Amino acid sequence: MSSSSHKRIIGIDFGTKRIGVALSDPLRMFAQPLGTFDMEGLVRVLSRVRDDEGIELVVVGYPMSDKGEENRMTGVIDRFVAELRESFPGTLIETFDEHRSSRTAMKILAASGSSRKKRNEKGRLDTAAACLILQGYLDSHS
Repeated sequence: MSSSSHKRIIGIDFGTKRIGVALSDPLRMFAQPLGTFDMEGLVRVLSRVRDDEGIELVVVGYPMSDKGEENRMTGVIDRFVAELRESFPGTLIETFDEHRSSRTAMKILAASGSSRKKRNEKGRLDTAAACLILQGYLDSHS
């Protein structure tokens, strides 16, 4: 495992169908896409990153409403975070406001010139949203 200063930060965009995951670079400046997973796959990939590089923190997108209030998905996220904490005791897990991350990710993918078909591929949007969540966290803590 890497020294404490090079442990990674993980960003997660939780969805009921797929979980988008992003990984910070070793200096914790940039978010990089890691992929999309189901819960079992997520546990495997987090275990691998923890064992190979170390995890400083897992940041889970928290879907606040337009008014900054909790909504129907926040309870789902709370349960997901509780499951993560149970699966990874001793790993710091925080939530971070993901307001409009999926909409912003879709706009970025569209602006990148990706075809509509490419933008709609399973997981592409989820991974992009995870990157936005993680990058937002990294930027707010630099």
